[in-house]
Amino acid sequence: MMRLVDFSYEQYQKALRQSAGAVVIILPRSISSVPQDVVRQFMEIEPEMLAMETIVPVYFAVEDEELLSIYEQTRAASASQGSASAAEVLLHTATANGFQMVTSGAQSKAINDWLIPSVEGRLTGLGGEDLPTVVIVAHYDSFGVAPWLSHGADSNGSGISVLLELARLFSRLYTYRRTHAGYNLLFFASGGGKFNYQGTKRWLEDNLDHTDSSLLQDNVAFVLCLDTLGRGNSLHLHVSKPPKEGTLQHAFLRELEMVVASQFPEVKFSMVHKKINLAEDMLAWEHERFAIRRLPAFTISHLESHRDSLRNSIMDRRARIDTKALTRNTQIIAEALTRVIYNLTEKGAPADMQIFTDQMQIQQEQLESVMDWLSSQPRAAQLIDKDSTFLNTLEYYMGRYLKDVKQHHVKADKRDPEFVFYDQLKQVMNAYRVKPAIFDLLLAVCIAAYLGVAYVAVQHFGLLYKMIQRLSLKTKQQ
Repeated sequence: MMRLVDFSYEQYQKALRQSAGAVVIILPRSISSVPQDVVRQFMEIEPEMLAMETIVPVYFAVEDEELLSIYEQTRAASASQGSASAAEVLLHTATANGFQMVTSGAQSKAINDWLIPSVEGRLTGLGGEDLPTVVIVAHYDSFGVAPWLSHGADSNGSGISVLLELARLFSRLYTYRRTHAGYNLLFFASGGGKFNYQGTKRWLEDNLDHTDSSLLQDNVAFVLCLDTLGRGNSLHLHVSKPPKEGTLQHAFLRELEMVVASQFPEVKFSMVHKKINLAEDMLAWEHERFAIRRLPAFTISHLESHRDSLRNSIMDRRARIDTKALTRNTQIIAEALTRVIYNLTEKGAPADMQIFTDQMQIQQEQLESVMDWLSSQPRAAQLIDKDSTFLNTLEYYMGRYLKDVKQHHVKADKRDPEFVFYDQLKQVMNAYRVKPAIFDLLLAVCIAAYLGVAYVAVQHFGLLYKMIQRLSLKTKQQ
């Protein structure tokens, strides 16, 4: 047993080498109370824990009074054995309380028919059938070493929050003919993002290969993927191929640069170019799924590298979100997107003109409430099916602002599964207070000694009684 504040990879490996029955890592009730250096250290260790194969089960438990009491007692017992004499150790071992930890639950089994759901909705542009389409995407699922503890506040609750706020803003603009743009807007909240973007992959296959009518087939201007936008003073546009001048992708890049420079000079903005490496098992960013299908796409994030441990950690909690930074990043994206869709720069709109002000401003309170809702529950892909409360709420929320909202489902191929999920992700562990085996031995010795003394005493009493009788007889005869 080890607490998070005392956890280290060396201790973890030592426990595995000692063939422990199990490892229990105790997490505090509030992750925000943990020092940042401890959080960062654990986040860096998580990928190694996931990559390491071990026959020793590893459990994560949130601390309470009973669990901390067990931890303190076992720790005190270990400490006393290390510093006491042999006699003291033997006495302590014989008299101390021990604990037997037992988990309830069957052996984990593969779930063969699990569905990964996604949700899509759209706003149809004004002015004809062959309109360009802007696709806005964010994956909703989270990931970490323990699925039930993976709340994914920044990755990617922040991306979904921005997507929903953009849906709200543009639904208002598209309500009035005067501000109804000549672009289709397609919103996609994808599932399975942490499993190589399986929801996006199957959605693309269904829309590009298995249907004759899809907005993705006609005229895609670009795909904007939203990922980890909840903190920091930097924004990075990740691309697989730098956009060519004269394209809408290039126009969006230039608008982002201009909005940041003129309205938010405290933000550091850059474009990060990384080619797709198909030799790797996992894609780096979600836009790569679209780029593989030759659709112009990019991902915007405050992270400069896809390898940042924040993206796959149970430490990614609500307390790590800076709501002001999230609101600011939403404003930057909304302003740049609007300037592209309405061609405002070409029409002479000043660079420092803020579009979303007054009644159309970004609603920080709404972003906060959405973030509270998203980060209050684990959203690992193994926990969310098509009938989950989370998905129904997400579908309802998108339906308030978008048209043709519907779910899209992904099921693993039975012959060559891209992912395999297992049950028994959460178990109950019972602690039974027990005495050590040496206590039983010592008790047996004491009982045997007592019986031996009693036997000898009885024997001696019998001999004494006979001697008294003989002396009494002799006295009478005399």
